[in-house]
Amino acid sequence: MAVVVFGSINMDLVVRAPRLPAPGETLTGHEFFTAPGGKGANQAVASARLGAATRMIGRVGDDVFGGTWRAGLAADHIGTRGVTSCAGVSSGVALIEVND
Repeated sequence: MAVVVFGSINMDLVVRAPRLPAPGETLTGHEFFTAPGGKGANQAVASARLGAATRMIGRVGDDVFGGTWRAGLAADHIGTRGVTSCAGVSSGVALIEVND
């Protein structure tokens, strides 16, 4: 089976905090990490890990997150010829707060 995924490729910026903030409130987080994300890219990784020949079509920025994602997709044996980099543009990010 072959799968082609057209979708978002983002980097998740995740912070853990003791609780969710009230509107306008600032909280200090105690852990921060980045994780590959994006609905399209996550589906491509899942498909490839289940054994399907998978290709990804999407766009990343010409930055460290874009490079990280390209390498990650290739490591999961996902075809990346359809993943283009945009010069001078930042890769997509998602800001995620995890409530302990």
